[in-house]
Amino acid sequence: MLGKVFCFSCAWGMLFFGVLSFLMCFRKGLNHIKKLHQVPCARCEYFTNDYRLKCTVQPIIACSEDAISCRDFAPRTSTCNACQSSPKKRISLRFISKKLRG
Repeated sequence: MLGKVFCFSCAWGMLFFGVLSFLMCFRKGLNHIKKLHQVPCARCEYFTNDYRLKCTVQPIIACSEDAISCRDFAPRTSTCNACQSSPKKRISLRFISKKLRG
């Protein structure tokens, strides 16, 4: 009888600690994800979105937790200043083919 009570309480204890361990792991992962969402690299002007060179100014810390307090962060503008100052020039294919022929 005493053995059955001991096994019963051990089974429930292991189940309780298993669920508790799962919840603690879930909370830790959620906090880590929240911290990674604070990384400002995707909103930076210097971010290239290329896996070979993620950032032109700080390539070592780009897209990591160290980039949360990046001193070189510059908010991305919708268009660059050089594009706004000069009108876009379109080169027609006819012009290129004439240049190549003669």
